[in-house]
Amino acid sequence: MKRITLLIVVALVLALLGIYQSGMLSKTSVVAAAATKTELKLGQAIPPFKLKALDGAEYEVGGPRERPLMINFWASWCGPCHEEAPDLKQVYERYKGQFDLYAVNVTKGDGLKEAQSFARQYDYPFPVLLDTSGAAASAYRILFVPTSFLIDKKGNLKEVIHVLPRDELEKRIKQLIEE
Repeated sequence: MKRITLLIVVALVLALLGIYQSGMLSKTSVVAAAATKTELKLGQAIPPFKLKALDGAEYEVGGPRERPLMINFWASWCGPCHEEAPDLKQVYERYKGQFDLYAVNVTKGDGLKEAQSFARQYDYPFPVLLDTSGAAASAYRILFVPTSFLIDKKGNLKEVIHVLPRDELEKRIKQLIEE
């Protein structure tokens, strides 16, 4: 029994070390996550952030807004992100002007050139934000990508979603708009 416990502890330490060395986790992101202690709860305010986009503009998230918002955290190396990209584009174009969509590239664990290539490949019509420090991903407790957050006009979290079939994604966006 002691041997199994020891093996589990060693495996966990090695996994965390591998994540740290890959750049997906850093001392600053661990400290920032511990310092904020922000819990993401449905119906409550989302953590605010400001990020620059590929177009050079700065976008701010948090607090009341004119339209509901979908924040989609993604990376260019992520297979499911490639699968959902055409659906995100189609749903956005169908409901453009009724909700906002910010595609947040987890640039700290990706690369700028790869993010640019991905956005060009799928011809994203919405802002592509760059989380170069990993602070936004840390605040939103991103464990894997893609992860999306649906936020109402008041700036409150309505739902956390992962890859959905296009019709189900559209259904969730329509519900968000109608609230």
